[in-house]
Amino acid sequence: MEREVQRVRQAFRSGRSRPLQFRLRQLAALRRMVEEHEKDLLVAIGADLCKSEFNVYSQEVITILGEIDFMLANLPEWITPKPAKRSLLTMLDEVCVQPEPLGVILIIGAWNYPFVLAMQPLVGAIAAGNAAVIKPSELSENTAKILAKLLPQYLDQDLYAVINGGAEETTELLKHRFDHILYTGNAAVGKIVMAAAAKHLTPVTLELGGKSPCYVDKDCDLDVVCRRITWGKLMNCGQTCIAPDYILCEASLQNQIMQKIKETVKEFYGENIKESPDYERIINLRHFKRIQSLIEGQKIAFGGETDEATRYIAPTILTDVDPKSKVMQEEIFGPILPIVPVKNADEAISFINEREKPLALYIFSHNNKLIKRMIDETSSGGVTVNDVIMHFTLNALPFGGVGSSGMGAYHGKYSFDTFSHHRSCLLKSLKREGANKLRYPPNSQSKVKLAKFLLLKQFNKGKLGLLLLTFLCAVAAVFFKKYQALLRRKALLLCLIVRGLLWSSKQ
Repeated sequence: MEREVQRVRQAFRSGRSRPLQFRLRQLAALRRMVEEHEKDLLVAIGADLCKSEFNVYSQEVITILGEIDFMLANLPEWITPKPAKRSLLTMLDEVCVQPEPLGVILIIGAWNYPFVLAMQPLVGAIAAGNAAVIKPSELSENTAKILAKLLPQYLDQDLYAVINGGAEETTELLKHRFDHILYTGNAAVGKIVMAAAAKHLTPVTLELGGKSPCYVDKDCDLDVVCRRITWGKLMNCGQTCIAPDYILCEASLQNQIMQKIKETVKEFYGENIKESPDYERIINLRHFKRIQSLIEGQKIAFGGETDEATRYIAPTILTDVDPKSKVMQEEIFGPILPIVPVKNADEAISFINEREKPLALYIFSHNNKLIKRMIDETSSGGVTVNDVIMHFTLNALPFGGVGSSGMGAYHGKYSFDTFSHHRSCLLKSLKREGANKLRYPPNSQSKVKLAKFLLLKQFNKGKLGLLLLTFLCAVAAVFFKKYQALLRRKALLLCLIVRGLLWSSKQ
């Protein structure tokens, strides 16, 4: 493994990942891989999560194609150095911010969306001019195998490496120094990743999830609300980091919401949910038993059926849920939806703020003042109002957590920024040395006064005015240096004359 990481680093040091045309060619090749092996990818991902080809394409493949197209369209602009504002002392210099690649990026993917959560960061890493080591999740083994097979066929084999394996391989990888690590998964492993990165002072982006609350106000259309919540909660059988984890609402709404979600489940998946091609399964037996244990002792208003042989857990609604119960202590990551009654929005806000900051917050209401208040008085990685999940789909928005739900962000331009170092550049000339006399010793009070005027004086600093003032200051500095002795003699003579006049007037 050490040899593999060093090979990638040596390839990066060769500099071939930096040119714009190389980045564009690699992104285009990645797009071609997805298009030419679409069927193989759909089958592999579907096998890991019992997911229909339509759901795989709409939830994973199309996202990557859209991300690549966005990068191809905008990358030439992004890599161009951006001019920065100049001061009076640097008006004749070139000042800019130059994005440059960080180096070798480690991407540790997740099993719940095994393609998009490995490939979307890779798209950003390539766009920013980096090399990358991709570690897919071993739990989604079919997707991991096909990525290891296909990526070397389309991308530069030395710059981009896929390493498969389990916890042992990941642990070994983390012993090596990378220039950035992006990890998607749970907080427990996130702490391990961060601790390993700290040994090398490696920056990290952590996408960790958490319990994303969904507040339903009494002032809204419950038919629409429940349809949107049901869609987001049951997508991928609830195995989505930004799925609505639980509902907060007034007690009077609880039964209405339960009934409308029950009707929506029938509308989406039919009478026999187990036979629906749109309803997935839990990834493995360990997660199946964990989710099953969250239902025990709860008031099941709807659902609750399980089948260990096929890892099937029916859409399940829990009502009158005690905030101290087990189901409210950890991210559910399954098709279980607790409803926690609260008195009003005040109590809902307090409820949210008393817990760890979530990756997403969902608010349903027609009341704009209430919506603004809930956004202002809470904290979360992202917010969607009157819908769920959809903020993830916009590459114009940064996707990331805050607090225990993660740190850093990516998607679109934010991926490029995350995987770039924005380098400060000041390019001066060796000419016009006279203008620099102000900062050279020996110091004097006159220099201090001039510096205050140049650097602290507030006035209308139009470009032409600044340029003219800089020129005049340079001329003044040269003039002062050249005629310094003459000016001193004249000043002394003037003082003697004034003193003579004052003495005469006293006589």
